[in-house]
Order: sequence, then structure tokens, then C-alpha cells
Amino acid sequence: MGVARRIIRTLKVTLLAVFLAASLLAGSSLVEDGYQHFYNLEYEQALADFDHAIALHPNSADLHNHAAETIVFAEMYRDGALESELVSGNNSLLRRAKLNPTPETDQRFSSEIRKALDLEQASLRRNPNDTEALYAMGITYGLRANYFFLIRKAWMDALHDATTARKLHNRVSELDPSNVDARLVQGLHDYIVGSLTTFYRMVGFLAGQRGDKELGIRTIEDVAAHGAANRVDAKIFLAALYRREHQHRKALPILDELIGRFPRNYLLRFERSGIYAALGDGKQAIGGIEEVARLKTRGAPGYGRVPWEMIYYQLGSIQFWSSDLGNALTNMQKVTARPDEVDLNTGVLAWMRVGQIYDLNQRHDLAVEAYKKAIAYAPEAEAARESRRYISSPYHRGEQRPSRGGV
Repeated sequence: MGVARRIIRTLKVTLLAVFLAASLLAGSSLVEDGYQHFYNLEYEQALADFDHAIALHPNSADLHNHAAETIVFAEMYRDGALESELVSGNNSLLRRAKLNPTPETDQRFSSEIRKALDLEQASLRRNPNDTEALYAMGITYGLRANYFFLIRKAWMDALHDATTARKLHNRVSELDPSNVDARLVQGLHDYIVGSLTTFYRMVGFLAGQRGDKELGIRTIEDVAAHGAANRVDAKIFLAALYRREHQHRKALPILDELIGRFPRNYLLRFERSGIYAALGDGKQAIGGIEEVARLKTRGAPGYGRVPWEMIYYQLGSIQFWSSDLGNALTNMQKVTARPDEVDLNTGVLAWMRVGQIYDLNQRHDLAVEAYKKAIAYAPEAEAARESRRYISSPYHRGEQRPSRGGV
């Protein structure tokens, strides 16, 4: 039952991800510009826009939420956590050591959360059924849960805030069934709990958790089609869920649309190449990565920050699963030669891939050296634990398939 409780706890905390976008202020070009920067991974510029908006409208809880959200994502991006989760996969984010924000960052985040809660509570004292205040407060608690979970690793605090956020958005749905955005949490909840095995679904039911994968996806599709504030986030979630469900072709038009809207977000291009790789279309997969390389070479906006080592990793991954082992080894060794240029999870995966390639070429002595490097590089990573198995039992093709996040 201890394992079951941990899984249910993780499910609850995972739901906090639905609170990663707040309602835009109608007609606010600063906020619109801020979110253009935000979705293009330009967090410093996004925060500058939101700060400017706050100076003009200091009593807007939404704006304080925007700033708090940007602070969380800027910290994740700085640490490589966004790249790990979207591009490298393996759900490494749940196993990552807590991030290390500066005291100034921690203080700024807490200040924005406190200001938002004060404003929301004041509105609710005037009208307990104020749906805008309830919705905004749900976002505030969700963002704080996100910070507790990802940054501070304060599990119980994160769980408490995530549960509060979910209840607040449920209340919004009760008061205003036309609020499509508030349904995103229910959709993800249904999908996540519905993805459990029969035993854990039973445990979840006893703990008050119910789920339905198909209903969850339909709900998220509805938000993606008809939502306002959460439409973009719903589409990002859908692309990930379609890939999990092996409905890869459904994800492609969503990613094409997102890349068109946020052309400087290179992670979206990496993800699209991962989809093509999963479909067995190596030409399109490699072509997508080569396009990132071309954009970087010619200095396209946003692409100067893409490490060459991340491009080599993506190419090597596609080649690895396509059995182009010679080129895969060359590219992975370019990554392991400069592992500090990529996020922690990508680095450890690159070392493990080098070992697997040597095993497939019947060079287990060299493979063991690579596996030991993977273990030393990030001992707690999933790829490090996997590498330990291969030291005594050489890797064979078919033991592992590409994960959801990346190729």
C-alpha cells in the first residue's frame, strides 16, 4: 500500500501542470507580447513585459500570476529541466534533484504569489462566488504547488496546494459550466488516473480518484478547440498525450501549428522530429533536426542558444533507432565530449547510448566503460540505473524503445 500511496500522491502532484497558463487581460498588448516571449522560451523578455504590465495595473492578480509562472519556467529552463522532459524523455523530471534558485529568485516568486493571493482573497470576501477570482486563485495555488514540487521538492506542500487548486477549478466549473478553460484539470485527471493498471485504479477509486483515458482526451480536445486562456497549453498536452497513445499522426498538425505560432521555440521542432522517428520516417525526422542546424548556422532568432551538442544528440538518437550505428556513435561521442553543454538527462542518456552501440557491435569491454561514465555522470538518473543492468548483462536490441519525450 505504501507504493500505491506514492503513486496516488504523484498523480495528484502531476495535475498541477494544468495551471501553467493564466487568463490574459483582454486587450493587453504587454501580456500578449509577454506570452509570445514565454512560449518562445524567452523568459527574461517575458518577465520584463509582465513587470511593465504590473507597474500599470498593480492590483491585477492575473499579472502577478503571469510573473510567478515565468519565474518557475525560467528556473526550469536555466537548469535544463524543460529540455529533459520534452526532448530527452524518460520522465526524468520526477527524479531530478531539486533546483537551486538564487535567494532573490525565491523571494521574488514568493512575493508574486503572496500579492496574487491577497488580491484574490479580497475579491472573494466581497463575493465568494466570483468565478474570475476563484479561477485566478486556482492558478496561484497551482503555480505554488509547481514551485514546491519542482524547485523545493517539498512534496506534501505541493500536494496540498495542487489539491486546493483542483478544487477551486472544480468550483468554477460548477458555477460557470461555460468556462471551458477550467475543464483542463478534469481532463488531465481523467487521463492520468485512467492510465493506471486495474489494481491502482481500484486504489485510486478508494482514495476518491476516478479516471477515464478516453474521456480525458476528449475533454482536453474540447479545451484545445474552444478554450481561451488554456487553448495553447491544451494543444501542447494533446501532442504529448497523442504520442503516449501511439496516435502519432494526430500530434503532427498540432506541432506544425505551434511551430508556426512560436517559431523560436526549438524544442517544438525537436519534438516533431521525434514524432516522425516514432512513425519510422527517418528522412523527415533527420530533416527536422537538420533544419534546426541550418537555422542555428544562419543566426535565425532564437537558435543561437541551441547547443550543437543537443543537435548531435537528436541526430544520434534517430540514427540509433534506425540502426545507423556508425553515425549514431559519432554524434553521441560529440555529446559526451562536451556534456556540460546539455542538460543532465541528455548527457547521461548519451553515455548510455554509446555503451549500447558498443554492445550491439559486440564490444562489451568498451560498453562497460561507457556505462560506468553514465553512472558517474548522474548516479540517480533513470539512464544510470539502466546502465547498471547492462554492465553484467549486455544490451540487446528490443530491450528498450523510444520514450514519449524525444527520440
